[in-house]
Amino acid sequence: MASLPKLSEMGADAPLASKVLIRGATAHDAPEIARIVNGYAELGKMLPRPLAAVYQFLRDFSVAEMDGQVVGCAALSIFWGDLAEVRSLAVDQSCRGRGIGQHLVRYVLREAQGLGIPRVFALTYEVGFFEALGFRQIPRDTLPRKIWRDCINCVHFAHCDETALIIDIAPQPEEKDS
Repeated sequence: MASLPKLSEMGADAPLASKVLIRGATAHDAPEIARIVNGYAELGKMLPRPLAAVYQFLRDFSVAEMDGQVVGCAALSIFWGDLAEVRSLAVDQSCRGRGIGQHLVRYVLREAQGLGIPRVFALTYEVGFFEALGFRQIPRDTLPRKIWRDCINCVHFAHCDETALIIDIAPQPEEKDS
């Protein structure tokens, strides 16, 4: 099991360096989330997210904010009591290579940990990125069929070439009042 910092060590809003804040998304963030995600969707690197869908699943999203601007996002989609997915991980092209994506993934993994979800997977073209965070490759057919519900919307639907990766995380023990 991967070791993650306790949620109490991270706080609700996690500062990244001095200029970037990782936090839960708000309704105000939805247009920027859609813009960033759909920029990658236009390149065929992820599924598009219409603005209405971003609002519908807003509670799934976390964002990276820099100087008051949303510069990245990631969503944690829960499939069952023991499985969730990192989805819609995207960082504005102008901010790539600064570790923002890694911090977004760690943030959503801590969310899963806090919810008691022991396994989180990702479907991606960025295999090395996720492996560096402790994910390991698995055969796609080992994942439950229901995870493919959105695949019909993918340009690669008939010829999926994404790699499935998974990480096992220890659920955070409940904190007891002293």
